[in-house]
This record gives sequence, structure tokens and C-alpha cells, in this order.
Amino acid sequence: MSKFSEIINQEKPVLVDFFAEWCGPCKMMSPILKEVKDTLQDKVVILKIDVDKNQAIAAKYQVRGVPTLILYKSGKQVWRQSGMVQKNELVSIINNVG
Repeated sequence: MSKFSEIINQEKPVLVDFFAEWCGPCKMMSPILKEVKDTLQDKVVILKIDVDKNQAIAAKYQVRGVPTLILYKSGKQVWRQSGMVQKNELVSIINNVG
């Protein structure tokens, strides 16, 4: 858990993708997140958290559905959405907090 806190407390935006292996929309988010990373490169950290393997973190952050995307900046949650999000929307949101 402390490693997670360390990661989200960075200066640069950290996009956390809470997902599950069995989740269809989660699988569709993977290539979108890769494109976001390719576009923004080192302006963002993208962290994938498997809710089945990390139930304590999912519970702490009240993740009830997957995929859930949460954007952190300096340890503070600045944006959150459950469900699929398109690349352009994500890039825009990250650029606005960056």
C-alpha cells in the first residue's frame, strides 16, 4: 500500500486504471491507455491495479466497478470516472491538470 501512496504523490499526474482480468471494457481500455502514454510520454504515469489481486487498495479508494480511472496530482484525486474513456478525452484531462 505504501508503494501506491508513493506513486500517486508524485508531482506529475498519475492515472490509475483499476481493472479486472475478466472485464471486457477493461481489455478495451488497455490499447487506449497505451496510446495516451505514447502521446504524453513522460508527462504522465499510468498505473494499472488489478482489483482482484489488490482488494485492499480497491476498497480504500471505493472502487466498485471496473474499469475505474482515477487521476492524481501530488497525491490528490483530481478526476475520476468509471467506464470507458476515449484517448482524446483522457489526454485533454491530463493536460489540464499537468
